Amino acid sequence: MFDMETTALLRAVLEEVCENIPVSETGARTHVASKLLEAAAQGQVSTDVLRTAGRKALNQPTMWR
Repeated sequence: MFDMETTALLRAVLEEVCENIPVSETGARTHVASKLLEAAAQGQVSTDVLRTAGRKALNQPTMWR
């Protein structure tokens, strides 16, 4: 779906945005990953845009909080 460079960027941004979220919090991390993938699928693959999308996903009201 994405090239290796984009995939690496997505992983790096996910880890950065979720650095304070335990790995065991799979719901939160999955939600962030989903939002990052949505942004990338729309062609938004700059680091800053992805960080913003990831942080916005963390700030959305969710059922895991």
